[in-house]
Amino acid sequence: MVGAVDKHLALIGFMGAGKSQLGQELARLTERPFVDTDEEIEKRFGPIGELFERGEPEFRRIEEQVVAEALAGPTAVIALGGGATLSETTQERLASSAFVALVEVDVDTAWERVKEKGRPLAQDREQFGKLFTERADVYESLADGWGNTKEGLLLSSLGIASWRYGLRIPYADAAIVADERVLDLHDLHLVPGVSTHRVPSGEGAKTLEVVERLWDELKIGRAGWIVGIGGGSTTDVAGFVAATHLRGVRWAVIPTTLVGMVDAAIGGKTGINTRDGKNLAGAFHYPRDVKLDPGLLETLPDEERRAGMAEVVKTGLLAGAELWSLPDEDMIRACAAFKAAVCLSDPYDRGRRAILNLGHTFAHAPEAGSG
Repeated sequence: MVGAVDKHLALIGFMGAGKSQLGQELARLTERPFVDTDEEIEKRFGPIGELFERGEPEFRRIEEQVVAEALAGPTAVIALGGGATLSETTQERLASSAFVALVEVDVDTAWERVKEKGRPLAQDREQFGKLFTERADVYESLADGWGNTKEGLLLSSLGIASWRYGLRIPYADAAIVADERVLDLHDLHLVPGVSTHRVPSGEGAKTLEVVERLWDELKIGRAGWIVGIGGGSTTDVAGFVAATHLRGVRWAVIPTTLVGMVDAAIGGKTGINTRDGKNLAGAFHYPRDVKLDPGLLETLPDEERRAGMAEVVKTGLLAGAELWSLPDEDMIRACAAFKAAVCLSDPYDRGRRAILNLGHTFAHAPEAGSG
């Protein structure tokens, strides 16, 4: 499964990175349980300093056991101690059951945060620095994503990233499904062997006829990618085709509208319209990558910009923050992070995710009735 959907969100990193504080906030935002493995150890076995006095190997054995229990439990946000990832057994368990996010910190900041906290491995600045360097490679090798803020970690956990390269496509063995209007406005930069498939702008893309044409045209195998480029309608149909071609292939999204960047490209909902209404045929199929480039909005018509701002206002009301007042890049990231948190709490729209509708469900009825 993609990112932290149906997986634990496990925070790793050096002592003093802020894993516990960030973990608590991420758990609140995603409505998942929070487990701090160091806290669990102290609750059950006593102060970590005293455990270290009996010998680090015994402490690591206890730590490995506590981490294993957390990973075997309900889907949660789990903050691991700085040395927990040294265990090869723990590394294997993380790889199979968690999205591993490295909470980044520099050594000087980490030292300032912990130097007077009495931690067993933070007694000497020089040794502290050596330990930081020794563990860096382990953290890097395990990490599925990186960040040092709640927003950055939420985005990373669903493969959402800032992108500065427009329509420069980094995938080989891929098929591009793109809004024909976008292709007329922007240069598409591809590696050799990538095919391009134009679809109508807007709701005209979300038809069974378009889907059947794409099924017929696609030549990629199961290891290939579909890349959706355009607004929400384009990415809806691209994702639906990705979910159904060869019973499902990887896909990525480069949204080119504000609605797409703050809402439609995030959350794994894909679909097409039927004669009976909007989005009545579809699948949950989360994209592996969502690439957000505000520069692509330069060609967006003003009417479409206003439609996107309505979505931003909706998100701001739900988040309790004036997100619409932020500069574009910050605004887009904040909206995307809020939606990512909601989707991680309810990946398949069975409960909390209904808050994102805020009128959408009712609006589909007059849309369908009026044509």
